[in-house]
Amino acid sequence: MFLPKYPDNPTPPPAHTHIPTDPIPVRRSVPPVSIDRNTVVALVVGGVVLTALLAAVAVTAISVAAAAVVLRSLLREHHRR
Repeated sequence: MFLPKYPDNPTPPPAHTHIPTDPIPVRRSVPPVSIDRNTVVALVVGGVVLTALLAAVAVTAISVAAAAVVLRSLLREHHRR
């Protein structure tokens, strides 16, 4: 009852006879771009320099904030006296 019944002589599937009515659009490729070694070196050096500048700005901002906190606490104690 629950077992599938298979045909005695299976018929082969029909052959694919679909012919597209519209031609397939031609995909244009991007022109090749040659990247030489000097370009890669310049990009790496530029990235390192920008990263160093960003780190310098971050360290400067933290030190200025710390100095502002110290000066504020010193001035607060000075005004209390």
